[in-house]
Amino acid sequence: MFGGNNSTHLDEKNILEVLSNVQDPELGRDIVSLKMVDTLKLEGDRLYLKITLTTPACPLKSRIESDIRQALSRLDGLKEVKIDFNSRVTPRRFGPMTQLLPGVAHTIAVASAKGGVGKSTMSVGLAVALQQSGARVGLLDADIHGPNIPIMLGVEVPPAQEGERLIPAESHGVKLISTAFFMQADTPAIWRGPMVGKMIQELLMRVDWGELDYLIVDLPPGTGDASLTLAQSVPLSGAVIVTTPQDVALADVGRGIAMFKKLNVPILGLIENMSYFICPHCNERTDIFGHGGEETAKRLKLDFLGEVPLHPAIRMGGDSGQPILVTAPDSPQAEAIRNIAYKVAAKISVLNLKNSSSIAGKSFIPLTPNR
Repeated sequence: MFGGNNSTHLDEKNILEVLSNVQDPELGRDIVSLKMVDTLKLEGDRLYLKITLTTPACPLKSRIESDIRQALSRLDGLKEVKIDFNSRVTPRRFGPMTQLLPGVAHTIAVASAKGGVGKSTMSVGLAVALQQSGARVGLLDADIHGPNIPIMLGVEVPPAQEGERLIPAESHGVKLISTAFFMQADTPAIWRGPMVGKMIQELLMRVDWGELDYLIVDLPPGTGDASLTLAQSVPLSGAVIVTTPQDVALADVGRGIAMFKKLNVPILGLIENMSYFICPHCNERTDIFGHGGEETAKRLKLDFLGEVPLHPAIRMGGDSGQPILVTAPDSPQAEAIRNIAYKVAAKISVLNLKNSSSIAGKSFIPLTPNR
């Protein structure tokens, strides 16, 4: 129901004035100044709006629509409002190495301070969830010593080669490059840091990713030379830290944070994987490994992105190459991963707006990471 006690004449100018009171909850600015009102057509008492979001994975799209409708309800004479949404991910335009991946808007590292916490599972989950939202997504499996993502995505055919360029493999709509494609099966990668960096830089420069909104980079576990070299080799918009609830895993989180701080890479937040188990018979929750991820995030002043439960379907999806977001998209487990992916996308949008505003009209001076 539209129309109230406001007797203001109905025209496009007044509509824009009303919409300037509607804020994007994540970005903290009104949708008019953010140029999110892409199309406005008023035909008599009927209004059509096209709103352009900063990411197709916007977690608060329904709230934005509700706020728009509530704001417009104050206008007399408006009988019908139709709102369509599209998205445009603004590329990262700051920081060193930005032009290394010219077609990639944002590169997100997924890291863990120790192995065995499900970092690669989360990398796959984030990539698939963002792709399902409508984003163009690539996944770089840079876990040199355990490149398992081709298995987890069900990819058996390696990338094609066109001249000197590599065309990524693709599965479930996600483009993939993995070091596994260039190594013999069952042969360990006994490489030092400089060799790792050279390998990744060569892949980055040779791969034709095309146009991507997000490139997820699955880093090796730990904070050793390989992870450090890789993080320095890729133009990162931000990093996500994956942990499990055990004290021994949480104790290592600070080391991973310290590494990214040395590289001036923003930390997007902390994911607690294998957080709890729901009994299929009694529906009771059991915190098998404890429950300290959220508290650790608060202590370290990180955003807590969410909890992913321990569930056989997640493990089976990784083993079969059919992620749970594909086989059971409406399951609570898939929903947990999807919510985290949407939060990551929102954090990237906020960070990009903040950095773009801070360097507007200024020349960028690259920072040299501490070594």
